[in-house]
Amino acid sequence: MMRRCRAISESLDLPDPFDAAELVARLARDRGRPIDLIAVPAKPGAPCGLLVTTGQADYIVYAEDTSEVHRQHILVHEYAHLLLGHADSPSPDPGLTRGLLPHLSPTMIGKVLGRTVYLEPQEQEAELLASLILKRALLPGGRPSGAQSRDAEWAHRLFPLLGSRRPPGPHD
Repeated sequence: MMRRCRAISESLDLPDPFDAAELVARLARDRGRPIDLIAVPAKPGAPCGLLVTTGQADYIVYAEDTSEVHRQHILVHEYAHLLLGHADSPSPDPGLTRGLLPHLSPTMIGKVLGRTVYLEPQEQEAELLASLILKRALLPGGRPSGAQSRDAEWAHRLFPLLGSRRPPGPHD
């Protein structure tokens, strides 16, 4: 699993600066198939992210009321499921998705939308790939030498994900 995920991660052309929505848009263009991002309010007990696959398009549903870092992670995790071919899994229990998509009928959710209940190895694989992608996104050239330059590099890469255009200066 590690070798497969590492090979996939290393083969990707990541946006610079990193943006998960742009990464997803690139995959949609490469596949010639739309991938729509849908923000929904978080619901207790519901997943914070969900990959929904139909005959015409894929949808990544994510909790809108979360931090930018968490949103990016959710998007990359669901993107990883697509890269790994997990979208062909059995449809979920409609009750699991009803909270996120209440305007759709349970029959529609169960028959058409599906892909939220993955076997544990698929979740582990998607999480591993997402983590490797995000590690590359934050440190594309590897770790710089020296603690001070490492801290500066982390700040430079992390603050855009948090919604700030620049890291805090010494007097902030």
